[in-house]
Amino acid sequence: MSAFFEQLAVQRQDDHRYYHHSRINQTLHLISAVSFLVAYAFLFIQPAVAALIGWLISMTTRQSGHFFFEPRGYDRVNQVSNEYKEEIKVGYNLRRKVVLLSIWAASPLLLMFDPSLLGLFEIDTSVTGFIHHTGLIWLALGVAGLIFRTVHLFFLRDVMSGLVWMTKILTDPFNDVVLYYKSPLALLRGEKLDTQQKISQV
Repeated sequence: MSAFFEQLAVQRQDDHRYYHHSRINQTLHLISAVSFLVAYAFLFIQPAVAALIGWLISMTTRQSGHFFFEPRGYDRVNQVSNEYKEEIKVGYNLRRKVVLLSIWAASPLLLMFDPSLLGLFEIDTSVTGFIHHTGLIWLALGVAGLIFRTVHLFFLRDVMSGLVWMTKILTDPFNDVVLYYKSPLALLRGEKLDTQQKISQV
């Protein structure tokens, strides 16, 4: 088990030092983490609502931080290019995220063509029914995306790497609250990059 937790610590540290330099990104991750924790609670009460929170709030804030605010120049501290970081990314790099988010955005269209989704749902053409069914589709997509990349890593690396990554993803909301709770205050002080990482980008 010690090897598992050591690898988990490495994956978390690499994710933080490579992909979370921007204080805006960190703040958005804090918002994402808190809303994911709310979604976790709703998962046991109303799974469709949990998925709606997870995708519409948690994922949009989290991924917008990566796409729009994270520096993509040469990382002088870690001595690596952005291209290198994208190549070695354990989870979903930006290219894979574009594919996943495109599927997410397009998936509600399935209900417009077939409100029962091949008989999986009872037909409900009301707005509430459409939203509820969309939430369930997004929940299935989230689970499928997690399982797909985990199993993919079994073949690309090894079983432990995949299980470690899955554990990291599921526990990221808790870890992100601990890591980034001070980021909004740093941002209000005008700190654009995490100075504790001593980031110098060109």
